[in-house]
Amino acid sequence: MAMQWTTGRADSRGFTLVELMVVIVIASILMAIAIPSYKNSIRKSRRTDAKTALLDLAGREERFFSTNGAYTNVAANLGYPGWGAGFAFGGGYYTMAQPGFVAGTAATVATFALQADPVAGSDQAKDTACASFRLNSTGVQSVTGTATDCW
Repeated sequence: MAMQWTTGRADSRGFTLVELMVVIVIASILMAIAIPSYKNSIRKSRRTDAKTALLDLAGREERFFSTNGAYTNVAANLGYPGWGAGFAFGGGYYTMAQPGFVAGTAATVATFALQADPVAGSDQAKDTACASFRLNSTGVQSVTGTATDCW
């Protein structure tokens, strides 16, 4: 019976260090692209909280106006528990500033202005494209950020 000699390399199994490093580099590149894109998508979806709350509050203001002949800046009159820095709504990523309003006179029309700001320190505060949302009694929608397609 003849003996066969084998080299250690033929019997070894697994990956070389170079192969592992290539996989790690490729995974790192994919993560560097995917994670910021994912976070941006999450921020965009959270904007819906602000828009929905502003439109709801505007509807409540209009209802109050049709009944009372004036707008209000009292949250309880509109069925809200409160607003300002301590009042986060929806998922807790935005706060509602107290509505600004102008009482109507013989020379001026009554108006209101609403604003939703991201909660300071939250991930949503990093959304510089559509930072704060605004809505007024004439239906004008705007943002304080740099984007134009937030609404």
